[in-house]
Amino acid sequence: MQTEEQLSAQKKKQRRTKRKVRALQARLGAPPETLSVDPDALHSLLRVLAYGPETFTEHTLQNPQQVRGFLRDWPVTWVNVEGLGDVEVIRQLADIFGLHWLALEDVLQVDQRAKVEQYGDHHFIVARMIMLRELLETEQISIFLGPNFLLTFQEGLPGDCLESVRERLRKGQRRLREAKADYLAYAVLDAIVDNYFPVLEEYSERLETLEDELIVHPTTDIISRIHDIKRDLLTLRRAIWPQREALNVLLRDDIPLIIPETRLHLRDCYDHSVQLIDFVETYRQLCADLTEMYLSSLSNRTNEIMRVLTVISAIFIPLTFIVGVYGMNFNPERSPWNMPELNWYWGYPYCLALMALVVCFQFVVFCRKGWIGLPKFLQARGETKKEKPTNG
Repeated sequence: MQTEEQLSAQKKKQRRTKRKVRALQARLGAPPETLSVDPDALHSLLRVLAYGPETFTEHTLQNPQQVRGFLRDWPVTWVNVEGLGDVEVIRQLADIFGLHWLALEDVLQVDQRAKVEQYGDHHFIVARMIMLRELLETEQISIFLGPNFLLTFQEGLPGDCLESVRERLRKGQRRLREAKADYLAYAVLDAIVDNYFPVLEEYSERLETLEDELIVHPTTDIISRIHDIKRDLLTLRRAIWPQREALNVLLRDDIPLIIPETRLHLRDCYDHSVQLIDFVETYRQLCADLTEMYLSSLSNRTNEIMRVLTVISAIFIPLTFIVGVYGMNFNPERSPWNMPELNWYWGYPYCLALMALVVCFQFVVFCRKGWIGLPKFLQARGETKKEKPTNG
């Protein structure tokens, strides 16, 4: 049973999917170099973090043209755009950084797979961030890496995993402040990849809880909860696999902007993505195993019920036969062989005693064969006899 918060989050996710579909339909048939923005997209907010080995500054900009001064005066400039609702802001940034219109199309179409593409003197990287609130959500982040700048576009969903990178810049971490833009790009990608681990850990705990519930007391809603987790793991798999390939491209291809030392760090980031894929595949297999366990427990429970009903039916079959024989109503006055028991003084008690004897005999046979269990007081009695010491 879903809570109100989960239903609300699911409705928001459905509305977001519909907006993506409408935006895609609006782009279909549009002439080249036409940038169409989702009307429901959030307002664009520009934040600039510029730094050098000894200095650092952070500003929120109202005019995109102010970025030119930071690019001119600072060794490394990180421009982050939260929200894709202002097409004019995006156009101005494209003019400032020399971005290709095809790359801008991919920025605005937020259902892209993770990838790496080269446009002139800069590289375009697409990655996917994840957030686990009531439901699992993914957000596209588009990264432009240049000689002395890093330009990132986010959809603007509340909260992201890049605050740790910003804090390292604010606190003056020497390794990051002395490096160039390629190391900043690595730090952003590493924060995105590392953010998958706590999310997968949460799913691991949920699966362990479901496994315990299945063993102790399986209920009908467990299978729907397993299905929800399996669906989320499929979403994670779709996000992680292309991301691993994109990191592999950054390692494999000869990209002048990325120095050998940064490649070593990217290799570690690639290893983390491989670990994530292993975790996702393991948890998906565990979901399949839990589904089979639930079906097995359901089948065992059905078999147990059918066994009890079969035993009860087997007990009543001979009783029905006895009652049926004595219910044939042959007249004993016509023949001495016509049911002489009807004239006996103890005929009725005899019939009841016969049925009780048959039931006891069947009960003993069924217990010996293991078809039914012994009553608890008899089991306790048997265990007491086994534990009683014998004289030597």
